Amino acid sequence: MTETGPGARERMVAGAADMIRRRGLNATSMRELAKHAGTPFGSTYHYFPGGKSQLAVEAVQFADALAARKLAKELSAGPVAGLRGFVDMWRAVLVDSEFRAGCPVLGVSVQDPADDDAAPLQAAAAAFGNWTALLTESLRAHGASDTAAEQTATLIVAAIEGTVAMCRAERSTRSLDQATARLEFLIRAVTD
Repeated sequence: MTETGPGARERMVAGAADMIRRRGLNATSMRELAKHAGTPFGSTYHYFPGGKSQLAVEAVQFADALAARKLAKELSAGPVAGLRGFVDMWRAVLVDSEFRAGCPVLGVSVQDPADDDAAPLQAAAAAFGNWTALLTESLRAHGASDTAAEQTATLIVAAIEGTVAMCRAERSTRSLDQATARLEFLIRAVTD
C-alpha cells in the first residue's frame, strides 16, 4: 500500500538528505530510506519513479534550499554575519549528530554516480554554485571587487565544506573554528 497522506513525500526527501549526510549516496538504499522515513517501501517508487537518482537530486535540492535560506537571512546583516550563520548551521549539524552527519551535498559530490548518472552531481554543483553566488553578491555589495568577491565566496564554500568533513573525522569543531577565524579576516580584507 502506498502512503499518500500529506507529508509522506517530503519526509522521504528529508530522510534521504539525512541518510546521505550520514552515510553517503552509495550506502543509501531505497528500502532503508522507506524505513528511515517511516513510509511503505512502495511509496518510494510511487513518489520517485526515477528511482534513487531522482531522490538524490531532490535531497540535494532540499539541502540546498535549507542552507540558502539560512545563508540569505544571515547575509542581510553583511558577509561576516552570513559566514557566521552558515558556520553555525554546520556546527549544529555536527554537534547535534555527535559528528555522524555532515553535508548531503558533499555526500553526493564525493561518490561516483551509479550507471554514469550525472543528475545528482549536477544538483550538487548547482547547490555549491547557489551558495557561492549568494556570498559573491553580498561581498560585492559590501565593497569587494568582482574578482575578489567571486574568489572569496568560492573559498568560503570550499573551506566550510572541507572543514565539516575534517570535523567529522576529528570529532571536534576545532577545524571549523580555525577556518572561520581566517575567513572572517579575509572577508574584512576584501570588503574594507
